[in-house]
Amino acid sequence: MAKQKHPNSSKSNWLFLVVLAFYLVVVVFPFLWIFITSFKSTGEIFGNNPFNIIPENPTLSHYSSVIFDKGIFTAIWNSLVVSGVTTIYIVFVATLAAYAISRFDFFGKNLLLGIVLAVSMFPQMIVIGPIYNLFVDLGWTNSYWITLPYSSITLPMAVWILVTHFNQIPMALEESAKMDGANRFQTLFRIVFPLAAPGVFTTAIIVFITAWNEFVLAITINSDASYHTVPVAISFLRTQFEILWGQVAAATTLVTIPTLLIVLFFQKQIVSGLTSGGVKE
Repeated sequence: MAKQKHPNSSKSNWLFLVVLAFYLVVVVFPFLWIFITSFKSTGEIFGNNPFNIIPENPTLSHYSSVIFDKGIFTAIWNSLVVSGVTTIYIVFVATLAAYAISRFDFFGKNLLLGIVLAVSMFPQMIVIGPIYNLFVDLGWTNSYWITLPYSSITLPMAVWILVTHFNQIPMALEESAKMDGANRFQTLFRIVFPLAAPGVFTTAIIVFITAWNEFVLAITINSDASYHTVPVAISFLRTQFEILWGQVAAATTLVTIPTLLIVLFFQKQIVSGLTSGGVKE
């Protein structure tokens, strides 16, 4: 005998859908508006009808300007290099640190985890001064060495996430590998690391996006325009008296594409990594 749906259940579903649709509109609208603005002329952006959804006279002049005059692709390349290098070495270091914290019993283990979490909450302005002075002394300003201080904002988060995932892997697997003659490093990279792949992948994506969006360190240490990353390059799309909103919108549209593609192509892995470490077996 078929079960009848309760009227309140149907109303709840509709309410949920309405709330979800409203939330999606609120989230997506800023990106849509930036995309629309990038095709509007400067006169239309500041004219009588700035809120028109469809541009009256669509133009690609803003894209042409940021690509050929402002060199936005150079900034995109710098961000790719900095974010890519940061992701590689942070994931490697975080893997070793998280494995040690997860598997070894030592005094102050919980305190260490607390310190790691606390460090991730430090304002960047606390460390920017000492880091800048160090880079000036070493002659590393205006270079890709900026990837090193990025560890102050990405490493604590990466370690915390990976510790959670390593804790989900049974010790019996490592004990079996040890009986077969595997050492700690072989066990880590041949047994534990592949099993924690969803969490490692998620960590890499989060680190990459965090490094991609970083602004304070990039603008302080790399003042040379040839080493500007995407956020810094966009911040300089202005004159003495105005902000070039059309160029800002065009540049924002272009630089959003790499991270958007990453999220779209790897959304299943990201979701899997975020959820797999949140269930205690």
